Amino acid sequence: MKIGWNGKIMNAQEAVISVYDHGFLYGIGLFETFRTYGGRPFLLEWHLERLEQACYELGIRYKADRPQLTEWMASLMRENGLEEAYVRLTVSAGEGELGLPIGDYDHPNVLLLVKPLPSPAPQLELRGKELRKLRTLRNTPEGAVRFKSLHYMNNIIAKRELAASGAAPGAEGLMLTAEGHLSEGIVSNLFFVTSERIICTPAIDTGILPGITRRKVIQLARSLGYVVEEGLYGWDALLDAEEIWLTNSIQELVAVTRVVDGEGAETEIGNGLRGPVTEQLLAAYRKETEAS
Repeated sequence: MKIGWNGKIMNAQEAVISVYDHGFLYGIGLFETFRTYGGRPFLLEWHLERLEQACYELGIRYKADRPQLTEWMASLMRENGLEEAYVRLTVSAGEGELGLPIGDYDHPNVLLLVKPLPSPAPQLELRGKELRKLRTLRNTPEGAVRFKSLHYMNNIIAKRELAASGAAPGAEGLMLTAEGHLSEGIVSNLFFVTSERIICTPAIDTGILPGITRRKVIQLARSLGYVVEEGLYGWDALLDAEEIWLTNSIQELVAVTRVVDGEGAETEIGNGLRGPVTEQLLAAYRKETEAS
């Protein structure tokens, strides 16, 4: 497999990173995960805005050259024989002294990885997936807003809990805050529709990642005339929901048709099928990808 390393393309085993890189030592680094449509990365500018803002706050001097990055990505896809790709762009702080830093990082390392997109799952689109309430709590963000940082331990602990829980294959785990508010999935943002046809999603204040697909779905929903609220909600709000879906940049919008609480009690959502609001927004989202 070929990978991208500081603007070059090489075999994965040839790339090395210093043991003094603060991404390795302290988790000081960021990443973005996105996918291509028609060979082009979707919402790349939004992803780079989020990455660069977080780099600025962490003192990592990185600003992407858009045309150069796009060509680098296209070349890496060609080298790996991919017409479409799952893409991860990582910016690690770079080398520093042993000990907590006070200055900026002038020489970050940039890693570009690609792999094939997961195969389409028609049954998943129609019947959705299970969402299981976890004991693992969503930790508080690193700063005012959560970074998509290399420090991913909270999500990994949640993933291990989900795997050991007896959840259905492909299920997603849901973390709550210490106050009992809905936050987000292990790799997804959460939406639900109330009986009044209001679309709700947990507020950024709950410590969730401000997801790029989440942002696009909110934009699309409002353009279609829906009221969208970002707020603080408890578990019972999901039990009363007309529809639930999850978002991320790879899977787009995925319906949730069954929620399971911490005791294993199941509640079916939307008669076990994807709902009309989810369908409408997924169609609108895919229309945007075609126009990108």
